[in-house]
Amino acid sequence: MEKLTYTQAKNELEEIVQAIETGELDVDALTHKVKRASELIAFCKEKLTKTDNDLQKILEQIQ
Repeated sequence: MEKLTYTQAKNELEEIVQAIETGELDVDALTHKVKRASELIAFCKEKLTKTDNDLQKILEQIQ
């Protein structure tokens, strides 16, 4: 996941959601995809938190 970008993770998440919504997945694949989605959500949350913290630091330096 280290080389994964936020945009790539978001796109993969969207693909998983679409596959779940359309019923394309069998039970075995569904379990795997839900686990992967959970990992992607955690990755995106971490990226957003880090970005928010970085932006706050930059804004503090400007003031």
